[in-house]
Amino acid sequence: MPTQLVGQDNHASDVRVKTVYSGDVMITYINHNITLEEFTQEMIAICRFTPDQVFTMKWVDEEGDPCTISTQLELDEALRLYELNRDSELTVHGK
Repeated sequence: MPTQLVGQDNHASDVRVKTVYSGDVMITYINHNITLEEFTQEMIAICRFTPDQVFTMKWVDEEGDPCTISTQLELDEALRLYELNRDSELTVHGK
């Protein structure tokens, strides 16, 4: 079940994720220690993908470049840079 919530009060320590897919923009919050499997399931739920639908997740780095998230290491790096740069959100594009 996606964790789309409007208020930020309960999410002070979570990562705000802006997901862009098929022209829609959705906001969700994730834990800093999320696994790739949990993150993938969150994207499936929030984008309403079918269980067998193949998709690619990319986050946008500080230079505006899309970076693929397909391994736990890549997800961890995206979250590390989110923290390091004190970004307001992690932007993820589904394709």
